[in-house]
Amino acid sequence: MALLGSAALAMWWTMSSALRAEFEHWHTHEHFPERLGIPGFLRASRFADLTGGEGYFVLYDLADHAVFTSPAYRERLNNPTPWSLRMMPHHRNMVRSQCRVLESVGGASARYLATLRLAPRPGQAARLRERLRTGLQQVATLPGVAGGHLLQTDTPAAAETTEQRLRGGKDGAADWILLLSAYDRVALESGTAGPLGLAALQAAGAGEEMQLQFFRLRHTALKTEIDSAVAATAS
Repeated sequence: MALLGSAALAMWWTMSSALRAEFEHWHTHEHFPERLGIPGFLRASRFADLTGGEGYFVLYDLADHAVFTSPAYRERLNNPTPWSLRMMPHHRNMVRSQCRVLESVGGASARYLATLRLAPRPGQAARLRERLRTGLQQVATLPGVAGGHLLQTDTPAAAETTEQRLRGGKDGAADWILLLSAYDRVALESGTAGPLGLAALQAAGAGEEMQLQFFRLRHTALKTEIDSAVAATAS
């Protein structure tokens, strides 16, 4: 299925390989359920670096942009659990983008994912967005590809949170974010080399600073799954 709402939280960071097992245990069994318990959080997905490196990418589908400043979300960011207090300082090189969804075609959850961080050159935003829109339409339905999505960072004005301080202060942020999901690795690599390739996007108005990364899905969960589990436990 496509992205579930009109906003998304996209995050990249690195985690020491020595902490990977505990991190994924915490992230799966405490952190995802905690986040999905917040009104407006609809889906959580975690991806790890495809080559076995220390990088992670995490995507939350949100109902709308107002979730970023909701009291329930701010309360969690400022009151981390004991386990979160232990894990948060190990999130290195954090890039955290609070986004609006501009385009969403096809599926968002598949085995492989490419993330491309880019920005338009001055005066080229409309031209670049049109190239990305038509490129997504072309690539997202190719054999082996599941879907494609375009996000744009729109950071709300808000005070620094306890979780940010645990990570060392202000997080980095992307500008525009292109996501391409696929069930076939070769198809994913081909999809990022055609109309959505770096050269094609630069010709359509993208700046030279672009960062392309490839990931493999590790875990995904829907809010409805968490709600059902809580209801079953309570009954």
